[in-house]
Amino acid sequence: MKTQFLLCLTSAAMLACVGDNPQMPPESTQAVAPVAERRPHSYTRHGVTIEDPYHWLKDASYPQVDDPGILAYLEAENAYFESVMHPRRGLVQTLFEEIKARQQPDDFGVPWLEGGWYYQWRFEQGGQYRIWQRWPANGAGARSGPGANARTVLDEPELARGQEYFRLGAFAVSNGGGLLAYSADTNGSERYALRIKDLESGELLPLRIENTIGSPVWAADDSALLYVVVDENWRPYQVRRHVLGQPAASDSVVYEESDPAFFVSLSLSGSRRYLLIHAADNVTSEARFIPAGETDAKPRLLAPRRERHEYSVDHQRGRFVIRSNNRHKNFRLLATPEDNPSEEAWEPLLEGSGELYIRGFDVFADFIAVVERINGVNGIRLIRRDGSHVQVPLPETACSVGLGDNAEYETQTLRLDYSSMITPSTVFDYHLGSGALEARKVREIPSGYDKELYVAERLTAAARDGAEVPVSIVRRKDTAVDGKAPLYLYGYGAYGYAIAPSFSSARLSLLDRGFIYAIAHIRGGDDLGYHWHEQGKLGQRVNTFNDFVDVARHLAAEGYAAEGRIAIAGGSAGGELMGAVVNQAPGLWGAVAAHVPFVDVLNTMLDESLPLTPAEWPEWGNPIEDPDAFALIRSYSPYDQLKPGRYPPMLVTGGLNDPRVTYWEPAKYVAKLRTLKTGSSPLLLKTNMGAGHGGKSGRYDSLYEVAEEYAFMLWSLGLAE
Repeated sequence: MKTQFLLCLTSAAMLACVGDNPQMPPESTQAVAPVAERRPHSYTRHGVTIEDPYHWLKDASYPQVDDPGILAYLEAENAYFESVMHPRRGLVQTLFEEIKARQQPDDFGVPWLEGGWYYQWRFEQGGQYRIWQRWPANGAGARSGPGANARTVLDEPELARGQEYFRLGAFAVSNGGGLLAYSADTNGSERYALRIKDLESGELLPLRIENTIGSPVWAADDSALLYVVVDENWRPYQVRRHVLGQPAASDSVVYEESDPAFFVSLSLSGSRRYLLIHAADNVTSEARFIPAGETDAKPRLLAPRRERHEYSVDHQRGRFVIRSNNRHKNFRLLATPEDNPSEEAWEPLLEGSGELYIRGFDVFADFIAVVERINGVNGIRLIRRDGSHVQVPLPETACSVGLGDNAEYETQTLRLDYSSMITPSTVFDYHLGSGALEARKVREIPSGYDKELYVAERLTAAARDGAEVPVSIVRRKDTAVDGKAPLYLYGYGAYGYAIAPSFSSARLSLLDRGFIYAIAHIRGGDDLGYHWHEQGKLGQRVNTFNDFVDVARHLAAEGYAAEGRIAIAGGSAGGELMGAVVNQAPGLWGAVAAHVPFVDVLNTMLDESLPLTPAEWPEWGNPIEDPDAFALIRSYSPYDQLKPGRYPPMLVTGGLNDPRVTYWEPAKYVAKLRTLKTGSSPLLLKTNMGAGHGGKSGRYDSLYEVAEEYAFMLWSLGLAE
């Protein structure tokens, strides 16, 4: 008989341990799951009293998390995760080695031209972080590679040395090319420290500015730098101006946003003539501009904010170009003279329609590159200065395509990032003169990849209210559609963010084990246009969850899966989706991975002191003021709707320093579910104690976490090797 191992805290006030836990399958009975103490806590809103006995898991000193009991509980859950996964470590390692073998050990980016230099990132053999280098653009063969003239401008491995977590934020070279402003996050909190490096001497300037976010922008003469800072609640709220050679304490405030629901961003116009300041919540925005040569000038407003008017702006040779939803929810593209930017002077360049959804744009001297979606199909359109339009030819209809590194304003070449469910990531240069699409780099799969072994499909599934939900599917050609294959179904469904049908080399480890992989393009995303987003938010939020369940049932009916053999995954708002669909149809799923899940929706939307809450009300509703929003959110909030019963195997993850979905949401969810679930299915919580929303930061460390998820799925479905 195996020796039983109890995970108990030294303080019985924080956790209770049980000696016989029926929740785990027989092969895991050597470990006992932590059980968090229930502490009385309640509040009343709109005449309804809510009991929340796990409220204590929210540290009162957040964003500092130092409560010994909370940390002990999270560490106990991590120890339990490790003990349960220990017998599966061989499978995790096998999967990791497979996934790692598909990464080019000394991978590199395609060089891009900027200000007389070519820039490129690369990995050293087996490195976790990038090295950034550059070389003069006027040398022989400079376009194709660095040659002997390359110099390192930033060494991420050196910056990351000794850090549990490292993520590069900004990388902004001065106009004269002599200085680099960069920022880094070393704990996952997304509060970046800004530094300036002299690229001639290689020395760092003594300046260090904390709590920045986004990319800084240089003044035209490189004498000053503008940047965005976050407040104590992680809201980007100020644009500041730093004059080189002066102490950071003397930096002036260029713009400050007082509305707690609005976030501020900063960018440089495509023409490099203006600095652009945007302030927005999820449905309303406004923009200001400052001449790049006069950064001490007062920002000038284009169009004052009005509720539900979203617009963004860029500048192109004598005019501003604007994307706006002032006439159609799928947006329009407009232009206005530089000397008369008021909304009354805006003239249309491209009209959105029920079929055409204008998602974004970049400006260049002689054309505008428009990222669009027509009837759900992604594409790139070019609008020349004479008003003529060109569609960039793409190899496949169902694909993921976006604008790549396009730093040069005066250009006749457009860089694109492209992939599909079966086509590895490809960097294309589109040449406007010839209309040719040049492949600059196709992602190499060192361990081998034969595209002909796989097939991608696109179908629609009828939701219960009659909506037709698109589904992207990939499988091996020799995997039969007969209901016997396991299915991995992914979804997100929020914020108008579409999950593109793109390539994943890690996914091959599932496909080659007989899985069918599917993406449900559910409402809440903007896969079919802005209306698709609207139909999954606010009062129609439950459509998102219903769509996902209905897609799964349709796929089962069509032979792509069998009920109970469907593994599902989602993160953040997609983690909320996981919690909601598990509550709705627990018997449908064979395994669930909920990453940094937004599962405590009601409590978070009632807490306006949290970083994102006021800005989130246009997406979810304001339950503080609106009793109907309170009732609706309560009716689907995964944490609030947990009930006694059988639940599928679940892996839940969190990040202690996560500012987007705070660590206590997954912790409270798991703590509550442990007391309610029956049966022996595993329930695991893994909290990254030194990371945030995106998990581990190194390229191989992050892939190891993918391998852990896949191993959990295989084990839960009885397919572990």
